[in-house]
Amino acid sequence: MIPFRITFRAGVSLFEQIVYASKKAMIAGQLRPGDPYPSVRTLSKELKINPNTAHKVVAHLVSEGLLETRPGIGTVVAELPDSSRKERTQLLGQEMEELVVEAKRLGIELDEMLSSFAAHWKRLNAADSKRAAGAEPRDGGRKNS
Repeated sequence: MIPFRITFRAGVSLFEQIVYASKKAMIAGQLRPGDPYPSVRTLSKELKINPNTAHKVVAHLVSEGLLETRPGIGTVVAELPDSSRKERTQLLGQEMEELVVEAKRLGIELDEMLSSFAAHWKRLNAADSKRAAGAEPRDGGRKNS
């Protein structure tokens, strides 16, 4: 099973898309240091890509220090340096550009986009808060005195 989400887009190399999705999952915390990374065979089979492309992805991530190979264990996510705010923001560059292009195509103004973005942000934060509250011990909301 592949531990990150990827939707292939036409016009961008599969290699670049998989590397990007992997990095995004690492920076976002979906893949944590020490977590196993899919083997070349698994990447090839699950993503339906050429094994050479899968090997190139793994080799590239190893050379960047994002993955490490451990004898007898396999390939795992390496201990990552803290990512800067700029690096995390750059991960959204492609998606932001697509969103802006689509908004302009639909004639949506910047203030409308910002308002809509803020509403979605608040809705997702509320959903996260509810999930986090549901994970806490259930004691009827009462504190023990």
